[in-house]
Amino acid sequence: MNAVTTFPEGQIEALARLLGECGSGTDISRVLSDRGLVDASGESTKWRRLYRVFLESQRQYHCANRVLDFIQSFLIPARFVGRSAEFEAHRQELNMILSFSGLEYGSDGKFRQHEAVQTLDEAERRVRTIRAKFQGRSMHHEVLKYCRSELLQDNYFHAVFEASKGLAQRIRDLSGIQSDGAALVDRVFSIERPVLAINTLQTETEKTEHKGFAALLKGCFGAVRNPLAHEPKILWDGEDDAADYLSLISLLHRKLDCCTPTKLEPR
Repeated sequence: MNAVTTFPEGQIEALARLLGECGSGTDISRVLSDRGLVDASGESTKWRRLYRVFLESQRQYHCANRVLDFIQSFLIPARFVGRSAEFEAHRQELNMILSFSGLEYGSDGKFRQHEAVQTLDEAERRVRTIRAKFQGRSMHHEVLKYCRSELLQDNYFHAVFEASKGLAQRIRDLSGIQSDGAALVDRVFSIERPVLAINTLQTETEKTEHKGFAALLKGCFGAVRNPLAHEPKILWDGEDDAADYLSLISLLHRKLDCCTPTKLEPR
């Protein structure tokens, strides 16, 4: 990473107070020593130790890089195996502080540059994550199969795009029909000659349900995947919709779980 502009004193204090709650004094001493940061503060309180060390590091090196290096080593995701909710809570609070300097700490343990915020409201909006939006929702494993790495990097644009492509691939896998988009849905879920059926198709109600499911699939491809495929990422403002899109795709996968092949051979 290039030289990062030094953090203001108030920001250093906020970082020190947060990190002081993320581990023991022994943990802090170990990481300081490992990263070559000398604690000559004479302080006993964890956050005050970090506050003095961080200020001295910035004074000596004229940048905030050593501070970020400590954070990256101290909040390494591997330290929180089995405690992912705790890691995410620390990460969100950290990003609230860093957002004023145009930085973000990803779920993969790496820093990324981001447009700096100016107000607390902006900072709060910035740190909202897809996981928080998914509280209370169950995401189908087929969604994660195709977009896990994108979600780990908080890359919601490509997470939705990959998940929608994965939905089409699953229909191809289940049906043996090598088509795509609306053409794939029309062939696999036709009423006259379906390859897969969502129910027995014996009553008008069942036929209507089957047709409605096919319409949902086509709507997903038309409203989600196709626009994302042709729109530059820089113009996409879809973070607020990403959770709903992925929930829709998850629902469609659960419905596919219940589909059964017909006796008809794919044409």
